[in-house]
Amino acid sequence: MKEAVHIGTNPSSEPDLEELLGEVALGDHEAFAALYDAVAGPVLGVVRAVVRDPAQSEEVAQDVLVEVWRTAPRYRRERGSAVNWILTLAHQRAVDRVRWAEASTAREQRAALLDRSPDYDHVTEQVEARLEREQVRRCLRTLTDVQRQSVTLAYYGGLTYRQVAENLELPLGTVKTRLRDGLIRLRDCLGVSR
Repeated sequence: MKEAVHIGTNPSSEPDLEELLGEVALGDHEAFAALYDAVAGPVLGVVRAVVRDPAQSEEVAQDVLVEVWRTAPRYRRERGSAVNWILTLAHQRAVDRVRWAEASTAREQRAALLDRSPDYDHVTEQVEARLEREQVRRCLRTLTDVQRQSVTLAYYGGLTYRQVAENLELPLGTVKTRLRDGLIRLRDCLGVSR
């Protein structure tokens, strides 16, 4: 019987990844260094095939190997080989990075569109203010002449009650009564609740 010939590497010199992973699960730093050396290339290859960007691929590959260190106790030999478990982690992490990058780009594009959109709030505020002014004018027209003059002088002219009374040549008490009655009618007309 002939022996199998292996080209390039001696099969006895290749590390047993399952055994190394078991030691890594126990916190063995030297076992992790050996595992790292054995799988770093294939991990980078899987990640680079998904991510494409060399710098991001290296970053993701490092993240995967750190995750291998942290999650080594979760590895179950009966579910598959150590290399398949590690490369599955690498593929999942690479896909997550691509999805994150796509979502980030979409968020940036939406934000850029919002920055270019017209300032609708400003327009809305102007329209609302104009409508409110028109409603106040309409309600002012429902007041008596003395009420309208008193309210206009006091609230638009900034005069005190006494100054309004002097300006209209009316007693102060009459002006106060007309202002109070006028404001009540304005409130009712504008639909303002107490």
